[in-house]
Amino acid sequence: MTWLYDSHIHLSDPDYQSDLDYIIKGMENMKIKACCVSMDIVTSKKTLEIGKKSKLILPFIGIHPERTNDDLELMINLISENQQHISGIGEIGLDPTYVKSIEDNKRQLHFFETLLSLAEKFQKPVSIHSRKSLDEIFSIMTSYDTKHALLHWFDGSKKQLQKAMDMDFFVSYGPVMIYANDKQMLLSKTSETKILVETDGPVKFSKCFEMKSGQISFIPSVVFCASKILGKSYDEMASLLEENSKSFLRI
Repeated sequence: MTWLYDSHIHLSDPDYQSDLDYIIKGMENMKIKACCVSMDIVTSKKTLEIGKKSKLILPFIGIHPERTNDDLELMINLISENQQHISGIGEIGLDPTYVKSIEDNKRQLHFFETLLSLAEKFQKPVSIHSRKSLDEIFSIMTSYDTKHALLHWFDGSKKQLQKAMDMDFFVSYGPVMIYANDKQMLLSKTSETKILVETDGPVKFSKCFEMKSGQISFIPSVVFCASKILGKSYDEMASLLEENSKSFLRI
């Protein structure tokens, strides 16, 4: 039986807490597993709790580049103590949007490289935030494992996509691809073995989604759209994505 994977969703976000049992039941019925990523210490601990509710929840813990005022040493300890219970490390990365000084930049870089080193130490995949920072991330990642690294919500140029493929990154596409021509074009130029799908909930989506927060139940629609773009049947696309997801997750 084929399983779908949401490769990046923030189920620890308050938006989901009142509906969590319902969400998990829906995942069981729809045969979907989810990489539940975190933002900081608080959401990482919440993610670990959620992971105990169902084997369909694949916990990723880490510190988002927006949250580098968090306690890195505490996160190092949290990852080390729970390395047998987590599926990966994330959401980590770089983002100049949150940098206001040279010190901010150095701190963000230090957090990213420290958490990448832990991912390698414990052989865990990483979910990377790369907004406005792809070229810098490419440069840094030449020193790290990219075969189990995901550039989530890929939003680069065709040239940057080719670089990502050359470096063996995975890239993921979400619900916005259903109505965005530029994302459809990028998907069509992505190596088939490196494609993943995600929702990045609770991000809200416009057009056909009417500004609703991303739900795991959106995943089949993303898979269907991808199948049409790549000229595959839905089942063929689902099988391909299952294999890609297992490869990313080292399972």
